[in-house]
Amino acid sequence: MPEELSSIIPAVQSETEEHFATYEVTQEFHSEVEARSEFKRHCEWYARTAEAHRQELEKMRGELNLFQFFRRRSN
Repeated sequence: MPEELSSIIPAVQSETEEHFATYEVTQEFHSEVEARSEFKRHCEWYARTAEAHRQELEKMRGELNLFQFFRRRSN
């Protein structure tokens, strides 16, 4: 009986190791997909925010600058 167990146990261990390796690779894949998705969402948010700031800056450039008006009067 011990001889039978010695031939069975290594096969079970290698099969178990294979399952754990598959699980680990799957976890790493899902982590990578999540990280890339999060980065993509961040880049999209950043682009939207930057565009909104550019539009606000152009709008501000076209408005009357009251600070300059008062500054000129005091000189």
